[in-house]
Amino acid sequence: MRIDMGAESDFWKAGPGARVQSFARVFGRGLADLILPPPEAPGPAGRIGAALTSAEWSRITFLEDPVCDGCGAPFTVDSGDFAEGRCAPCLAHPLAFARARAACLYDDGSRPLILRFKHADDQPLAPLFARWLSRSARPLLDEADAVVPVPLHPSRLLARRFNQAAEIARPLARTERLDYLPDSLVRRAATASQGGLGARGRKQNVKGVFLVPEDRRGRLRGRRILLVDDVLTTGATAEACARALLDAGARAVDLAVVARVQSARTMPR
Repeated sequence: MRIDMGAESDFWKAGPGARVQSFARVFGRGLADLILPPPEAPGPAGRIGAALTSAEWSRITFLEDPVCDGCGAPFTVDSGDFAEGRCAPCLAHPLAFARARAACLYDDGSRPLILRFKHADDQPLAPLFARWLSRSARPLLDEADAVVPVPLHPSRLLARRFNQAAEIARPLARTERLDYLPDSLVRRAATASQGGLGARGRKQNVKGVFLVPEDRRGRLRGRRILLVDDVLTTGATAEACARALLDAGARAVDLAVVARVQSARTMPR
């Protein structure tokens, strides 16, 4: 918020009442820009809103139908009304989570933003990602009873200072007026990073790692849960989380992620 310097002398020449009105208008514009950012913020970077530049927007590959209902992978062609709603791997080997949606592809366009959010503490991206999910995961949100983020182990949380999945899930649940259950699922063991591991290695790395504490099972029993994470690669982490939630009595678990890899063939079988 700032007063145009060219009008500064006029501002001080005005009477007290006029100065109050002028300040109120400027303050109101600044507050409106904070709540509803303008389409293009001023400055050399040309940032849109609080998070992205126009160049960054142009590099994002947002996912539109048709996508696999099971894993969210994009279909290369729309085969019409009589086509299967799921890819061949999902038909042959259904996943623990019932359905999945991703806002965009995890590629050279989205990867820098997600890594910036996770490792450079770029917090304005969290509500932006939540808005992306409110659109891409609409069919899942319409049937969800509660939202649960993929948890971090306390040691990882201490090092990173925040759980990126929780930062996305919280505003999403608030906007959709769904129960937000951040402590219903816990990670009971610190594991090696999934980066660099293949599908089988990732699956083994998280096997038995997630659980629902006994005193929190009542909040999940009989309910459809939307599990939220930032990225879907092999699906090993989401599978392990979904199994833990189902074992605790959840009726079904769906998955919403900001980004996913291109091919369904990378999913573990």
